[in-house]
Amino acid sequence: MTEQNSDVRGLIELIAKSLVDKPEEVYVDEVPEDGEIVLELEVAEEENGKIIGRHGRTVKAMRTLVHAVGFRQHKRYALEILE
Repeated sequence: MTEQNSDVRGLIELIAKSLVDKPEEVYVDEVPEDGEIVLELEVAEEENGKIIGRHGRTVKAMRTLVHAVGFRQHKRYALEILE
């Protein structure tokens, strides 16, 4: 894991922990897959709604941030919410 990858992972982890009631149950894992880095976000089962947000707005905003960081670093990132 490089310094830049850990920054993106840390950003997603920080955002997720600030949204949920159980921040100790937030896990972010990096999985290289077909030329991109997939960030897998896992939270407590009852907290998924807080991460997804109304009509998916919260997760869409997080994905936008991930794509913007990837664009600046000339890398491809994807964010997946594990249930």
